[in-house]
Amino acid sequence: MIQIQEVTKKYQDKKVYVTALKHVSFSIQKGEVVGLLGENGAGKTTLLRTIATLINPTEGNVVVDGFDTVKHPNEIKKQVGVLFGGETGLYDRLTARENLEYFATLYGLSKHETKVRIDDLAKMFGMKDYLDRKVGGFSKGMRQKVAIARTLIHNPDIILFDEPTTGLDITSSNVFRQLVHQLKREGKTIIFSSHIMEEVSMLCNTVAMMHKGELVYHGNLEDLYQSEGSRDLNYIFMSKLVRGNEHYAS
Repeated sequence: MIQIQEVTKKYQDKKVYVTALKHVSFSIQKGEVVGLLGENGAGKTTLLRTIATLINPTEGNVVVDGFDTVKHPNEIKKQVGVLFGGETGLYDRLTARENLEYFATLYGLSKHETKVRIDDLAKMFGMKDYLDRKVGGFSKGMRQKVAIARTLIHNPDIILFDEPTTGLDITSSNVFRQLVHQLKREGKTIIFSSHIMEEVSMLCNTVAMMHKGELVYHGNLEDLYQSEGSRDLNYIFMSKLVRGNEHYAS
């Protein structure tokens, strides 16, 4: 379980404080696939970075499977795989295979485990033809596939994706969606932000909507459709932004 408790995050820009998150609270159960929705600047990436222990909250706390993100970050990092937008975290001078081997080593995988994982992921994402080429010459879509593989190399229980299908073609996007269904069957907990409402509708049990750092809705997707009398998630999202967070269900 992930418990987000009254989390506020403030950044200092010169002499001005910018509040990226404002008292955000909700819980995510094991095995849930949660869609994180919000316009640019809504606080989605800041929230994901907080869960991943990459930044600390200014106020409040996040607890992942009983471990506080500030007090026990190393315990959480073992369980979490992270991909943030265009930040692939890959080394251009290394091949795709060498990149994956490097990150597998950081997570303590044996050579045998690493080989098996890389072979499985290369097959899954259709990367075999360029697995031994240097990443520096890759297209955006090729880099994104390797980055997703890097995120999954240590078989994490919790996976955080920020705009994961950015740069992927239609076929690769479909492969990613099939992957999410597979990970869900394996009991993985997945949180991903996306601007593609159809993608969220297809993949998620739950949605969390954010606007200007505040949570304006968190709840079951089917319950949301029923309460709004519509299955048009884009319309519902815009409507929630207009109404704000006075009466959201959690």
